[in-house]
Amino acid sequence: MKLSELLAGHDHEVLAGDPETTITAGTCFDAHRASPGSLFIAVPGHEGGGCAAVGPAIARGAVAVLVQGAGGTGQDLPASVSAAAADACVVRVPDVRKAAAAVASRYYREPGRAMDMVAVTGTNGKTSVSYMVESLLRIAEGAEVGVIGTGGSRIGDEVIPMPRSVLTTPESPDFQYLLGRMRDREVSTVVLEATSMGLLTHRVDDSFIDVGIFTNLTQDHLDDHGTMENYRDAKLRLFEGLCRRAVVNVDDVVGASIVAMMPGAVTTYALDTEADYRATDLSMDSRGTRFTLHHEGRKYPAAIPVPGRFSVANALATVAACHVLGHDLAGLVAALDRMPTAPGRFERYRTPSGTSVIVDYAHSPDSLDKVLTTIRGFASGRIVTVFGCGGDRDITKRAEMGEIAGTHSDLCVLTSDNPRNENPEEILDQITAGLVATGTPFERYADRRAAIAYALSAAGPDDIVLVAGKGSEPYQIVGERLIPFSDMATVRELSGA
Repeated sequence: MKLSELLAGHDHEVLAGDPETTITAGTCFDAHRASPGSLFIAVPGHEGGGCAAVGPAIARGAVAVLVQGAGGTGQDLPASVSAAAADACVVRVPDVRKAAAAVASRYYREPGRAMDMVAVTGTNGKTSVSYMVESLLRIAEGAEVGVIGTGGSRIGDEVIPMPRSVLTTPESPDFQYLLGRMRDREVSTVVLEATSMGLLTHRVDDSFIDVGIFTNLTQDHLDDHGTMENYRDAKLRLFEGLCRRAVVNVDDVVGASIVAMMPGAVTTYALDTEADYRATDLSMDSRGTRFTLHHEGRKYPAAIPVPGRFSVANALATVAACHVLGHDLAGLVAALDRMPTAPGRFERYRTPSGTSVIVDYAHSPDSLDKVLTTIRGFASGRIVTVFGCGGDRDITKRAEMGEIAGTHSDLCVLTSDNPRNENPEEILDQITAGLVATGTPFERYADRRAAIAYALSAAGPDDIVLVAGKGSEPYQIVGERLIPFSDMATVRELSGA
């Protein structure tokens, strides 16, 4: 497709070269992923990209370049761009990320229009709801569903290989590529996790989202956003023109505010508030939760194979979104108890000695509190909690998570999560500051394997060991290295399974 066609209707200024240049090899932000016929988008501050990477991108075959600026002439471009301008078409746009989303969508022929698009945002529950939407549509109707999120990208059980650097919400060139591939495979529905940074940086713009789901907003990612207000506003971008309809949790004050943002286009769900979809009569044990789903004056007996109020809220969001898309409500509810549990989300295992183990992704104060409260609701023995906090991330939540773990546990084992470039022992010191006030006994093992081993050795047959923080992640991030490590695989190995 010609560059002029990709940019039609978008504010732009041709600085050098021919805008009739044909783009034949997609778009990219990273110079090392440029290839003959590609469009290189110079995103300021992007690792492996930006204006400094224009020369290397053109050397690898990029035939056109988008740069960011407020206007003027080519003379005020960085020298690295000006030097390469003779070998490619260079175009300036006011915001390269916004332009990138529009261009990538057009290049792949707007694939989002061909499928039902569901985007899930919120602090907690994004992965679980995404997994539930996929599972429910596959079980109830045998639908082909595409998933883009924390666990990577796949069509059904087929994983779509992508570079390791691709994010939970991929950058727009990768995101639109994935949508195009899913459309070409005749996928009927795509469900994606829309992170706050993904929304803030326009990664899912121009994807024609049919239903945006809002789960909740609690403290997290302040290292990225600075304040809770900024974090909230990033999440709310999904409901400011990016989705056609919304499904929102009105037990959450931010979720309730979306009703006024999209008059007549919001479907609500709740456990404690009047809503379009509501759950009552919750009955929980270690195997799951039974409840009554209310919708338009009718009652539907329902059950899910995961314990906890938070799991019921996720189920309501899932059923509501699928019903809004036109799927049969009774069939959806009937399929709920046949859903498999998402890997690393309240994933359960019983050791040969009889100890119950739960591996969960809980890595924020709210999610850790909800998981531990749920476990306390059915635990007959002690709760032993293994957890840590990620390095190079919001430090203000560490003491709070220590207090939460101590309040709801009988024994805590502090350990490394993904320490990244921080000293693991210093992270544990900050968690300890909140934990000691609870009086709960604890041990410290910076080595995560050693921490899990100690917890299993300390737990008896009636006890429950919660290993929190990493869920199904198959690695630990230490410094800049990804070291293979799986919580569940480690539990199985150490217990002799």
